[in-house]
Amino acid sequence: MNNKLLVVEDDPGLQDQLRWCFDRYEVIVAGDRATAMEQLRKHQPPVVTLDLGLPPDADGISEGLATLEAIVSQRPDTKVIVVTGQNDRENAVRAVGSGAYDFYHKPIDAEILGMIVNRAYRLRELELENSALMQQKSDHSVEGVVACSAEMVKVCRTVEKVAPSNASILLLGDSGTGKELCARSLHDLSPRVSGRFIAINCAAIPENLLESELFGYEKGAFTGAVKQTPGKIEYASGGTLFLDEVGDLPMSLQAKLLRFLQERVVERVGGREEIPVDVRVVCATHQNLPEKTSSGTFREDLYYRISEIAIQIPPLRERGGDILLLARMFLEQFNREQGRNLRGFNKEALTAMESYTWPGNVRELKNRVKRAVIMAEGKQIVAGDLELDEVAIDEVGLSLRHVREQAERQAIQRALSHSAGKVSAAADMLGISRPTMYDMIRKLNLKV
Repeated sequence: MNNKLLVVEDDPGLQDQLRWCFDRYEVIVAGDRATAMEQLRKHQPPVVTLDLGLPPDADGISEGLATLEAIVSQRPDTKVIVVTGQNDRENAVRAVGSGAYDFYHKPIDAEILGMIVNRAYRLRELELENSALMQQKSDHSVEGVVACSAEMVKVCRTVEKVAPSNASILLLGDSGTGKELCARSLHDLSPRVSGRFIAINCAAIPENLLESELFGYEKGAFTGAVKQTPGKIEYASGGTLFLDEVGDLPMSLQAKLLRFLQERVVERVGGREEIPVDVRVVCATHQNLPEKTSSGTFREDLYYRISEIAIQIPPLRERGGDILLLARMFLEQFNREQGRNLRGFNKEALTAMESYTWPGNVRELKNRVKRAVIMAEGKQIVAGDLELDEVAIDEVGLSLRHVREQAERQAIQRALSHSAGKVSAAADMLGISRPTMYDMIRKLNLKV
């Protein structure tokens, strides 16, 4: 958002005074309605101060109200603060009713007026942030996923595409990346949305209880089995079964789960009857299942059965732009929950968040922002509130030159690798001349 402020005032003395009051903003002055509308179209200021007494009706309010209506009509999101006389409350209320954001009385009090204008800018900034957030969320229909990075948008597109099918889905990714959120979206976007979504964490239940939890048991099957109890698989019939941390499933149960996936029937513990079940299975793990199949700790046939479609969810550190987007969303959420009114993150905090590797992914980011909202003593969250070390902006390589050089270096190295070190062939791949290629190799100090 730009920091331009349009002052619509015909008195040269007041124009100078307002310029002095708002030295932190780029003040643009207009003395009449025509000039004001021209400056509004040219500069698109977020906030406007408007004197109701404008020529040719300097002693009345008709021209000021007409200017207000024109501004609101052309740019309804602009915050207009009207200037009224000391005893002119009726016209101030009328102006607010016509779309003005706020009003103040003459004579001008720089401190009070500054507070009103700053508040108007802050409100407009929040509206823009919210609009941007909603736009990002509307880019895909995966509810609860906030993302702007190409990596996560691709994940969301895949979820949307495979949700209507009945294929078994395997969600892969580190802990805290949002695998269960994607699993719920697969259910919500599927024809099974009216059925149950049953989630079970295979790593959280002891091995001796997991079988009965999944498949159920008959009365008398074991000590304490006082009644017939259906398992989670039966409860999920008609809906979706989500097996989280499926990589921790004991070998003794893998064969039984495989049979269920092949035959779509279950047998309760202690039972003999085969019970047909219509359920869509979604699994998730942070482990490398191909490695586990090679080591013999996970059945290869089960792996291929549960991974008809595999979706890799990238860690937060690889989702460019999502960190700050999520941080601002969590800040708004916890501001509401904790009754705080913190005004975003300072530059050091933003830089620290971007440079941190986030081993705990989205879950860690959410926890750190929540702690910061509770503990922050200033008006903004600083790096210390997030328990992150401050990082100088120039250390994280945000300059356009740095980004360009990194991209050029990677492209040239890749082209040279594909061409077995032949400069001419690499130049052809990149669409540049051979002399240009040599110049770039020298500039980037690359070895050929």
